[in-house]
Amino acid sequence: MPKAIHLIVACSENRVIGRHGGLPWSIPEDTQFFQDKTRGHTVIMGSRSFGEWPSCVRERDVIVITQDPEKLPAGVNSAAGLTGALALAQSLRGDIFLCGGQRVYEEGLAHGDVLHLTLVHTTIDDGDTFFPDWRKHFTRETARRESRDDRWRYTFLTLAR
Repeated sequence: MPKAIHLIVACSENRVIGRHGGLPWSIPEDTQFFQDKTRGHTVIMGSRSFGEWPSCVRERDVIVITQDPEKLPAGVNSAAGLTGALALAQSLRGDIFLCGGQRVYEEGLAHGDVLHLTLVHTTIDDGDTFFPDWRKHFTRETARRESRDDRWRYTFLTLAR
């Protein structure tokens, strides 16, 4: 039986996920949510996303989509594209989590079973990386939790097809 495929992302109201090569916010609660949700599972990400967050290799299996696998540290799996990454992930531990960036999300949206979305209630005007419009793909809300910190207000949503 194929494993469940999850997309996990934090994005602004206007779907921004990145700005100038990094995240447009720092939300410790969202970072902890990601850590807790993906621990013991397999994560798939592009090489830029991996470069921003190489510590994700602890306590999870990692597949990086890259054309330069020799640049990856030992113990990190690689694939040339999402199809190969998804096939490899079937043999690794736990469920499969697509973790970015934009291209991985665009290609992966059609494959996902569940979307874990942290919706940050702001508009980022100078964003340069975006999450695709998920609304017609994930129509059923299965969980919702509102939260905030000193700077941001956000909602943790779990959506299914």
